[in-house]
Parts: sequence; structure tokens; C-alpha cells
Amino acid sequence: MWGIWLIIAGICFIIEIATVGFLIFWFGIGALLAMLISFLFPANLFLQTAVFVLTSTLLIFFTKPFVEKFTKNDQKVATNAYSIIGKKAIVTHAIDPTQGLGQIKVSGELWSAKTIDGSTIDEQTQVQIIQIEGVKAIVEPLEKQSKKTKATTNSF
Repeated sequence: MWGIWLIIAGICFIIEIATVGFLIFWFGIGALLAMLISFLFPANLFLQTAVFVLTSTLLIFFTKPFVEKFTKNDQKVATNAYSIIGKKAIVTHAIDPTQGLGQIKVSGELWSAKTIDGSTIDEQTQVQIIQIEGVKAIVEPLEKQSKKTKATTNSF
């Protein structure tokens, strides 16, 4: 019976190499442990199968946090519209919330824009993009941000 467990372990390891997940590996380890049990208890197929199932299951659940620590990638890359958040832009058409007008230029692209607080911003003013709401960039003038920075540094 040990030969069958060895074949099962080999198949599991080959499948693990072909896949991107780290799951089938533990079934291969379980099969190897079942193979070791088959040397001690060659006639007890129930015990061998129980060792295979229990060790595979326990290895999957107990090693999952450890494996995720090494395979998890917390760095998310901003793509598409969200890649412009935090960038500086120039107002090309005055931003006027009462008329619903406003346009900025960022990275060579023109975007409809509105302010975060509903204020107006004149043309050629440098702004920073705070967020994206639908197809509009929500901006804040850089002068306002520098005043906030000065106020927080002077308050100490």
C-alpha cells in the first residue's frame, strides 16, 4: 500500500507545481505521512486514510496564516482613473460649482473637475486631486493646502 501513497504524493506535488495556489502541497505531505503509517500498520487502510485526511486538513488550516504572510501583496497599484489621485493639476477652465463648470489638465489629459468644498477656482491655478467621483476629479487648491500645513505646524 505504501507505493500507492507514494504515487498519490507525487501526483499532488506535480499538480502543485502546475498551479499557482499553495494548497495541493499539503495533500502531498499528508500522503507521505500516510505512507509512513503504512510501513507500521500495513493492513490498516482505515488508519492510513485517517492520517492522510487529518494531517492534510490540519496542515492546510494551521499553515494558512503563515503562507499568506509570504504570498500576500498589500501594495495595490492604482490604475485607470484612480491613478491620478494625489497628483497636481492646472485649472484650464475656471471651476464654478453654481454653473457646474470646471476643467483641469493632469498628465496631459483633460478632466472635468469640481472642488471639494464647493468654492470657485480661477484658471491657471494649481490644484491637487483629492478623489474621483464618477467622471469628475475632486480638487483642492494648493494654496489652501499650504495654509493648512502652516496652521498645523504653527499650532505646536
